[in-house]
Amino acid sequence: MLAFQYIEDDASLAALVEQYQEADLLVLDTEFVRTRTYYARLGLIQAYDGKTLALIDPLAVSNLHLFWQLLKKESSVKLLHSCSEDLEVFAHYGQCQPTNLFDSQIAASLAGMGHGLGYAKLVEQTLEVSLDKGESRTDWIKRPLTEAQLNYAANDVYYLYKLYPQLVEKLKEQGRLDWIEEEGVRMTQGRLDLPCPDTAYLKVKNAFQLTSNQLAVLRDLASWRLKRALQKDLALGFVVKDHALIGLAKKQPKNSNDLYKLTELTEQEKRIHGKEICRIISNVSFDSPPKPLDVIALKTGYKVAFKTIKNCLTAQAEAHNIPIELLGSKKFIHEYLEWVWAGKQGDKPLILTGWREAIVAEPLYALKLQ
Repeated sequence: MLAFQYIEDDASLAALVEQYQEADLLVLDTEFVRTRTYYARLGLIQAYDGKTLALIDPLAVSNLHLFWQLLKKESSVKLLHSCSEDLEVFAHYGQCQPTNLFDSQIAASLAGMGHGLGYAKLVEQTLEVSLDKGESRTDWIKRPLTEAQLNYAANDVYYLYKLYPQLVEKLKEQGRLDWIEEEGVRMTQGRLDLPCPDTAYLKVKNAFQLTSNQLAVLRDLASWRLKRALQKDLALGFVVKDHALIGLAKKQPKNSNDLYKLTELTEQEKRIHGKEICRIISNVSFDSPPKPLDVIALKTGYKVAFKTIKNCLTAQAEAHNIPIELLGSKKFIHEYLEWVWAGKQGDKPLILTGWREAIVAEPLYALKLQ
């Protein structure tokens, strides 16, 4: 059983933050529950500076402002593992992002230790310690937390602190320490942007199937759904699912009788949202509908161009011992191909910036893409 402080009042948190202000390295993790809610429900925050391991109870502490400010301290490294969801938590609850972010999963990938390593696997590989992951499905909102649950949470930062020097050393040996710093900056960019109702329709699955007028309907429905989800703190799919929005945009029921005939909506969705949906559809303006979505994968020559780029990046990834998923993901390839087909106008795609540019720019520019 690891020794830790359980922080459940403002005075204890203030004292902890004062101590952590002196730390050069702060290991962080969060435990949360996400089932039906739009935002994850924060249940626990773990922190460790090499001296004091703290489990902070956000349900008991009334004001976490001092802790959130600590994450923005420029002089300390914030160490997390596979931290995308943690960053979402920080953005929502603290309206902040950590500076000097070091993601140990990405670091291990850049160090040639394996791509997408889970925390337990990384600990076993570097420290030869086997962790018990039996509490991974804990309800972190329920109180009191058991001794086993608290120890599980403490392990998540304790061993990460222990393995950090090995990761740093490996990255230094390969001249890649600045790469992980660059990735940390990239991962936090845009995290504080609020969801935009006006563009929510662009994220609806299969929206590319719709005509301009149908997209006008989808735009208003998706905007309404997002606002409702935020208001009620519900996951989008627990308001109305994507395929139902597509069906509504295509069929555009004019009244409740038409709407109740639709098979895309559940009976519960019809009962709860039927009148509101009909009102929204009846008030859609078709004066300036969105343009049909331009899906790159449907363009002529896409398959050949994609394969050409992928083969080029795969060769570079193998030559430099970098996982292709990190060097040139499908998203990166699409972004690059769109830029090329747009006449190389505007900002360079991400793959042509930072450490990736030094590796792939020359071979990519040498490709002959149609």
